[in-house]
Amino acid sequence: MISALGLVVGVLLGLFLQPDVPFWLEPYLPIAVVAALDATFGALRAFLDGIFDDKVFVVSFVSNVLIAALIVYLGDQLGVGGQLSTGVIVVLGIRIFSNVAAIRRHLFHA
Repeated sequence: MISALGLVVGVLLGLFLQPDVPFWLEPYLPIAVVAALDATFGALRAFLDGIFDDKVFVVSFVSNVLIAALIVYLGDQLGVGGQLSTGVIVVLGIRIFSNVAAIRRHLFHA
């Protein structure tokens, strides 16, 4: 519950303070946000299934963001950053929709 509260506080602070993103970080921010959403929806699904572990959530959150950004960085270095970004978004999008479907089934029994 503390992690969910921290997420909400972080989003509100970001909206209120509107921090500037460094130019070199701009290509990686959308990928990092999608990776963070994947970890968050996975944590919500685990919570509803009764198997949530805060350590697993933190490790999953940080590793998802770092690995997704690293894949895009390597793609940029190889000259195929756009294709790898698309691949990362597709894979994480599928995982997000899968987790949301499981959450919906759990909450609405449908």
